[in-house]
Amino acid sequence: MREYSQEELAAQPIGYWSGEAYRRVVGRIRAELAVEDLTQPHWWTLNHVAGAPGTWTRTALAERLLPFDDLGIDFGGVFDDLIARGWMTEDAGLLTLTESGEGGRLRARARNLGVHEQTHEGITTAEYVAALNVLRRMVANLGGNSDLP
Repeated sequence: MREYSQEELAAQPIGYWSGEAYRRVVGRIRAELAVEDLTQPHWWTLNHVAGAPGTWTRTALAERLLPFDDLGIDFGGVFDDLIARGWMTEDAGLLTLTESGEGGRLRARARNLGVHEQTHEGITTAEYVAALNVLRRMVANLGGNSDLP
């Protein structure tokens, strides 16, 4: 990676660099999930249902996931897809992962861990935390929610 002066870097537009980082990281995550024929909303659904089996309704889960969606996803379709492939069941309106669903979630998790590790190469924990805190401050400065999801 080429080095630049502090002045050169300070003059760079944060919108460009945060957008480029987003496109690279999310693009890679989405590509890895696609290997399992999953989208990010599938992934979010699998994790939430795995974390609280038999407690999520479609409506409550869709409301919880909506703030993370940037693609205009129909969560009902995601839920239906996971049920149709046998990865999730719906009993009395409550969602639960099947053994196959948990297996798929764990495979996708391993793929995402690889992306996470590659993304963090050459970056210390302190540097990563500092970068997140800077971005959180920018979000808060512009009226957004800087709390962790």
